[in-house]
Amino acid sequence: MDKIIIKDLAIDTYIGVTEAEQARPQRLLISVELERDLSAAGRADSEAATTPYDVVADMVRQVVTQRPRKLIEAVADEVAQVLLAHRLALNVTIEVKKFSVPGTQYVAVQITRGQ
Repeated sequence: MDKIIIKDLAIDTYIGVTEAEQARPQRLLISVELERDLSAAGRADSEAATTPYDVVADMVRQVVTQRPRKLIEAVADEVAQVLLAHRLALNVTIEVKKFSVPGTQYVAVQITRGQ
């Protein structure tokens, strides 16, 4: 299956389990993989035959910043559900990176959901 990939979209939002984490916005890096047939877009070189990347990025930003959450798992699931509800892909893979554990480069969750 073909894929559209948006890698490490940086979004600041309120997230965390502890009060200290929730006291200030934290940076998340979100990667999105949209599985869909891109053959028509490739043949026609037509924007109308593909998924607009900027629209996907805006949807992700809106979901992530709409309200505080405790878990990056919840962020990943909600992003996946919104993208699938808009029928932008047959399957989506969402990875959310957070920079909250000292001594690590990051912690992350990755989920895959389908229609």
